[in-house]
Amino acid sequence: MDVEQAILTRRSIRAFTDKSVPKDTIDRILSLSQRSPSGTNIQPWHTYVCTGAVKDAISRDVLDLVDKGQAKTYEELDYYPAKWKDVHRDRRRGVGWGLYGLLGIEKGDREATMRQAKRNFKFFDAPVGLFFTVDSYLLRGSWSDTGLYMQTIMLAARGEGLHTCPQAAWLNYPDPILKHLNIPDDQVLVSGMAMGYEDTTAIENTLVSEREDISNVVHYVGFD
Repeated sequence: MDVEQAILTRRSIRAFTDKSVPKDTIDRILSLSQRSPSGTNIQPWHTYVCTGAVKDAISRDVLDLVDKGQAKTYEELDYYPAKWKDVHRDRRRGVGWGLYGLLGIEKGDREATMRQAKRNFKFFDAPVGLFFTVDSYLLRGSWSDTGLYMQTIMLAARGEGLHTCPQAAWLNYPDPILKHLNIPDDQVLVSGMAMGYEDTTAIENTLVSEREDISNVVHYVGFD
């Protein structure tokens, strides 16, 4: 698969099969992704890959916190703002209701919405979970670098016939992740990610989120 096809076919997959992913395949993806750029080549990311009983334990403990209402907020994590500008709010709502519409979840159906939200914490049934951290003293440049690294992983996964879903939702429940993966106290969680083979029969995987026309986001300066 060439780079263009990898970019065009990468989607956030929300239903995976239970087909296992060989460790040597994951090794190839992560070895290739280590070529990702980073400011002054500091390569700030740490990657924790889990499957089997450890992955299941993380899911179990996080879902227990969800049921108890013990979540951190994106605002206190300095991840998302408390109030959105209209353009960003509308994009968020667009993809959210696009997904819920496919699943037959009507606006105001809190039970069905929560049931779907909880699927995040089962990695959407993917056999492999990844978590990304940086040393806690590092600042937003290193988070940006880690985003570049994650994107490289997602594209490299497509080259292996795999799909992924980057998941910020895990950040609201970091403690079980830090515990089960033995993540040192001097690291901070940046994101999670599900990885595996797409369930091509799942209606939610037909979702293709909209993208702005480049005329609305690209600003050319100095061109004739």
